[in-house]
Amino acid sequence: MFGIPNITSFEVSAIWGILAVAIIALLYALLLRNQTMRVSKGSKELQDVWDGIRVGANVYLHKQLMSILPLIVILAVVLFFSVYFISPSSAALIRFKGMTYSEINLIVGIGRALAFMMGAFFSLLVGQLGMRVAVQGSVRVAATSKKGLNYALKLAYRDGTITGMLTNGLGLLGCIIIFMIFGIDSPDVLLGFGLGGTLLALFMRVGGGIYTKAADVGADLVGKVEVGVPEDDPRNAAVVADLVGDNVGDCAGMAADIFESYEVTIVAALILGVALFLTTKQIKWVIFPLFVRAIGVISSIIGTYLVGVGKERNAMSSINIGFYISAVLSLIGFLILAIFYMQEWRAFLSVSAGILLALAINEITKYFTDTRYKPVKDIASASRTGAATLILRGLVVGYEATVWQILAIGGAILAAIVIYWGQGFTFTLYGVAMTGIGMLTLTGNYLGMDSFGPISDNANGLGEMTNMDKQSRQNLADLDAVGNTTKAITKGVAIGSAVIAAVSLFGSFLTSISLVQQQMGVPPSHTILSLGIEISSPIVFVGLLIGGAIPWLFSSLMINAVAKAAGAMVEEVRRQFKIPGLMEGKVKPDYGKPVSISTAAAQRELITLATFVILTPVVLGLILGEESLGGFLAGAILSSQLLAVFMATSGGAWDNAKKTIEDGLYGGKGSEPHKSSVVGDTVGDPLKDAAGPALNPMIKVINLVALIIAPIIIRVSTTNPIAIVVGIVSIIVIILSVMYSIRGGFKKKKVSEANF
Repeated sequence: MFGIPNITSFEVSAIWGILAVAIIALLYALLLRNQTMRVSKGSKELQDVWDGIRVGANVYLHKQLMSILPLIVILAVVLFFSVYFISPSSAALIRFKGMTYSEINLIVGIGRALAFMMGAFFSLLVGQLGMRVAVQGSVRVAATSKKGLNYALKLAYRDGTITGMLTNGLGLLGCIIIFMIFGIDSPDVLLGFGLGGTLLALFMRVGGGIYTKAADVGADLVGKVEVGVPEDDPRNAAVVADLVGDNVGDCAGMAADIFESYEVTIVAALILGVALFLTTKQIKWVIFPLFVRAIGVISSIIGTYLVGVGKERNAMSSINIGFYISAVLSLIGFLILAIFYMQEWRAFLSVSAGILLALAINEITKYFTDTRYKPVKDIASASRTGAATLILRGLVVGYEATVWQILAIGGAILAAIVIYWGQGFTFTLYGVAMTGIGMLTLTGNYLGMDSFGPISDNANGLGEMTNMDKQSRQNLADLDAVGNTTKAITKGVAIGSAVIAAVSLFGSFLTSISLVQQQMGVPPSHTILSLGIEISSPIVFVGLLIGGAIPWLFSSLMINAVAKAAGAMVEEVRRQFKIPGLMEGKVKPDYGKPVSISTAAAQRELITLATFVILTPVVLGLILGEESLGGFLAGAILSSQLLAVFMATSGGAWDNAKKTIEDGLYGGKGSEPHKSSVVGDTVGDPLKDAAGPALNPMIKVINLVALIIAPIIIRVSTTNPIAIVVGIVSIIVIILSVMYSIRGGFKKKKVSEANF
C-alpha cells in the first residue's frame, strides 16, 4: 500500500494517523483564531489607528504576490521538464514497476511541478494568514493590557501560535499527502515541494526585510535623534509604515522561513532514508521522520496552550515553561517510538540531539541579546562615550556569539558521527538530517515566540499612539522587551536549523550524484559518496571560494536596498515634520507616502535577488562540474552561518541596549546615551531583520537547486556546447541582476520617492 514494499499494517495505520495529526494542528490553529477574534478591539481611537496598519500590510502582500507569480509559473514548467534529462531513479523504478521510462518521467514530472506549486502556495498561506492574524491580535492585546500583564501575554502568545500551528499542519499535510501518493519515490517529488516553500520564503524575507527596515531606520533617525519625539509618536509620518513592516517582516517573513526549514529537513531526511532503504530493505528509515514530526505537533499543542495559564509571572519565564514542557513531552514520545518501532537507540539519540541543539542555541542567543545579561549591559554602558564605542561593543558581541553557535552546531554534527559510528557515511548523514528534524520538532513553540514579538511591538505602538493609561503602557512595554528577546531566539534557531538543513541537503546532494553514477555503471567504491570531494583540488577550491563569497554579495545587495530606501524615507519624514501645525498635533501626517516608499523599494529587489540566487549554482555546475559545485555548497553554508549569526546577534543586542536606556538607564529617553543607542539600533536593524534572516532561505534555495540539477550535470560534460551556452547566458543574467540591484535601475535618478 502507498507504493511501499513490505509495509506493515501498523505502519499503514500510523501514516493515516500522521495525516490526522496534521489536520488536528490546523483545527487547533482555527480554535486559537476564534478565541482571539472574540476579544474586544478596544476603543474607536485604537481601532482607527490599527486599521491603517491592517490596510497597509494587506496592500503590501497583495503587491508582492503579483510580482512573484510569473516566476513561480515559469519555474513550475522548468521543474516538470527537469526529470526528462535523466533516467528514473531506483526508487521510481520500484514505485512504478512495470511502466516505461517515459511514463515514469511524466508522472514524476507532473508530481514535482504540482508539489512545487503546492509548497509555494502553502508557504504563502502560512505567511499571509500568519501575518493577518497577528495584525488582528495586536489591537486586541493592546486593549487587553488594561486587565493585566498575564492576560495580554496569553493572548499575544496564543495569537502568535496560530502561525506555528499553520506551519506544523500545512508542512506535515503536504509531506504526508505526497508520501501517500508516491511512496518510496516521494523524495523525487518532495524536492519540488521544498523548493516552492523555500523560494516563497526567500521572497518574503527579502521583501519584508527591506520594507520593515527602510521604515524603521527612517522613523528612528529623524523622529528620535533629530526631532526628539518618542518611538511610535503619531506625529512621525513613518510610524505606520514601521508598524506595518513589523508584520510583513517578522510575521510573514519568519513564518515562511521556518515553514521552508520544516519542509527542507523532511526532504533531506526522506532522501537519505530512501538511500538506506535501498541498502537495508527496511522502510522504517523513511517513515521514522514523519512519526517524529507528528509527535512534535502534539507536544507543541500542549506546551503552547499552557503559556500564560495560572498565576501571573515573568513573561519570559512563562514562555520558557511552555517550551520546556513541549520539549520533555517530545523526548518521551521519541523514546517510546525508538523502543517499540525502531527497536534501537541511535534514532532516539540523533533526534534528541536536535532538541538539545535548539535549547543550546536558545540559551546562547538569550545570553547575548537579553537585557538581563552582561553583553547587552556592556553595550548600553558604552553609549555614554558615544555611538562609535556602542557600535564597536555590539560588533564584539556579534563576533563572539558566532563562535559559540558554530561550536554548538559542530557539536550536534559530531554527535551524529558518534551515534552512527561504524555504520557508514550514509547513516551518519541520516543522523545529521534527523538532528534537523529534532531541532524543528517544536516549530509551533518557535513561531509562537517569534510572532509574539511583532504582535507585542505593534500593541505597544498602538498604546503609544493612542495615549493609553500608564499601567497599560508599562504592561505593553514589558511584553515588547520580551518580544525582542524571543525574536532574537527564533532568529538563532532559524539560522541553526538552516545550517543543519543545508548540511543534510549537502549529504543528499552527494547521495543523489552517487546513485546516478551507479546507474551509469560506476562501481559503488568509486562514487562521489565513497571517495568524497577533495578540497585540495584547485577546481573544488575555486567553487569553495565562490560559495563563501556569495552570502557577502547577497547581504551587500540587501543592505544597499535598505540604505537607499531609508535615505528616501528620511527625506520624506523630515519634510513632513516641517508641516505647520504638525508638531502641535493640529495636523496629521500623511502616513501613506512612507508606506508607498517602503512598498516600492521592497518590490524592486524581489526578482533580481531571486534570479541571482537560483542561477549561481546552475552556472557552477554546468561550467565547473559537480565536484566544484559541491565545494561551492560547502563554502556557502559555512559563510552564511557565520555572517547570519553575527548580524542577527549584533542587531538584537543593539536593539535591547536601546530598550534598557529607554527604561531609564543613563538618563533615559532624549539623553545623549539614548541618541547613541538609537544610532546603534538603526545600524543593526538591516542586519538583524533584513540581510541576516534572508540568508536562511538563500542557502537552502542554493542547495535545493544544486540537488535538482545534480543528476543532470553528472550526465552532461562541461564541454557540452549546450551547457556552455546556458552557463554563459546565466552569467550574463546574474551580472545584469546584480548591476540592477546595486544601481537601483539602469538609469541614474535623484534619490527620492520616484526611485521607489
